Amino acid sequence: MKLYVGNLAFATTEEELKNAFASFGTVDSAIVIMDRETGRSKGFGFVEMHNDDEAKAAMEGMNGQQLGGRTLKVNEARPKEERPRGAFRR
Repeated sequence: MKLYVGNLAFATTEEELKNAFASFGTVDSAIVIMDRETGRSKGFGFVEMHNDDEAKAAMEGMNGQQLGGRTLKVNEARPKEERPRGAFRR
């Protein structure tokens, strides 16, 4: 199961994110989303847990917890929405 992790401190690394969730089970991946133009964190990321039970425990255990001085918001990730092709982006 893939989890959305919001309100990350901009300095949080993928390794720190992985380590924070590892106490709940096997973390298959931990990704901090970066801004393409600035190279800085966008303040959110995704953690993929090995199975649904571990993911649910991590979601309950980590939501509202502090990491890097920020209070995390952890939910089940929603599927990515399709964007129209050729749409103008800044």
